[in-house]
Amino acid sequence: MTLTLSPFTPADQPAVKALVLAGLADHWGTLDLSKNPDLNDIAATYKGAYFLVAKQAGEVVGCGALVPRTPDSAEVVRMSVAAAARRQGLGRRILSALCAEAKARGFRRIILETTRTWSEVIAFYQSFGFRITHYKD
Repeated sequence: MTLTLSPFTPADQPAVKALVLAGLADHWGTLDLSKNPDLNDIAATYKGAYFLVAKQAGEVVGCGALVPRTPDSAEVVRMSVAAAARRQGLGRRILSALCAEAKARGFRRIILETTRTWSEVIAFYQSFGFRITHYKD
């Protein structure tokens, strides 16, 4: 099946929100909807960001965003891949596209943040060349 990566559109809103929330619920075993208000209006929240959506057979199977933070740095946020589409290189394709966009926009530094206990995510980012710089409580 063909996989497409394209910028987020308002039509993607329900599927992207459901995908991200499903990934969080899968990891944490529970979900507090009050902690994710940015997903209620992705177009407005991420205006000025580069928010990618991955689709396979017209269905949203992944996403990720590059958010400018300073003139020379941006942050990767909301990386998510549907459970059935994991371990097939999709996350790598999304992250690669976000990093290419960061380079094209002239960012010299890309930041990511995750929790210390999400070991498979940390391993994924490290395999891509990212490194741990610090821990926060």
